[in-house]
Amino acid sequence: MSVDEEPAAVDRAVLAGQEVYSERVLKIYDPLVLGLTNRFVWRCPRSAMRALYQANTGARHLELGVGTGYFLARTRFPVPSPEVVLLDLNSDALDFASARLARLRPRRVHANVLAPLPVPERGFDSVAMNMLLHCLPGDGIGDKAVVLANAAKALAPGGRVFGSTVLAVGVPLSSPARSMLRNHNERGILNNAKDSLADLEAAVREHFADPIVRLRGNMALFTGTAR
Repeated sequence: MSVDEEPAAVDRAVLAGQEVYSERVLKIYDPLVLGLTNRFVWRCPRSAMRALYQANTGARHLELGVGTGYFLARTRFPVPSPEVVLLDLNSDALDFASARLARLRPRRVHANVLAPLPVPERGFDSVAMNMLLHCLPGDGIGDKAVVLANAAKALAPGGRVFGSTVLAVGVPLSSPARSMLRNHNERGILNNAKDSLADLEAAVREHFADPIVRLRGNMALFTGTAR
């Protein structure tokens, strides 16, 4: 899996959802988004996501949408030398997360999560998609559920999928959350105006055993087990 490997032609809407995450933005992402926005706007503190990682990350781990690598850097793996693969369409994010996680010697894959993943099938004990679905294009979660299907193919039997996403429908929204959702969807930073709790629950249930979706504010935290 080479960092120089270019993904197939990517739809403009897919590119738009990840372009905002430049090197400059990534440098302030942790305190601004994980620290302030998550806690006070979406009402889901990063400690809840950290607990999700700690409970579900396996020895062979695939990260879909790598962000800054904040949570993996703080995760205690079940083995001394885990296998970590970082997969993202954004080269800046891959650079940033890879540098942060250098001690783990992660492999990098430059790819689109909405396309078939260029990773081994049944090759991972865990797959994470933290704060990913709300950035992807689509007319609701149903259009994005291919990512869950891709994750299911990558997981070994009994492997765990987990992640989080900001929802806009069927969840309690504070005034700041409504304002930020409107602003970020208009600007193309988020694409989740039709993402609903019911559709997320249905998608996780379709692709995984033992599906669990729970809310913290209007952030959904979800887990499932590969069949």
